[in-house]
Amino acid sequence: MKNLVETLKANFEAFVKDAEQQVESGNKAAGQRARKVSLEIEKALKEFRKVSIDNSKK
Repeated sequence: MKNLVETLKANFEAFVKDAEQQVESGNKAAGQRARKVSLEIEKALKEFRKVSIDNSKK
C-alpha cells in the first residue's frame, strides 16, 4: 500500500506540472502527457480503494 501511495504522489506531481504547462503556455504535448497520467491516476486510485477496503476488513 505504501508503494501505491508513493506512485500516486509521483503521478499527481507529474499531472500538475504538465497541466500547468498546457494552461499557462498552451503546450499541446504537455496536455497529452497530463491526460495520459490522469488515466494512470484513475487506475491507481481504484487499486488504492480496493486495497484500503481489504485492509479495513482485517
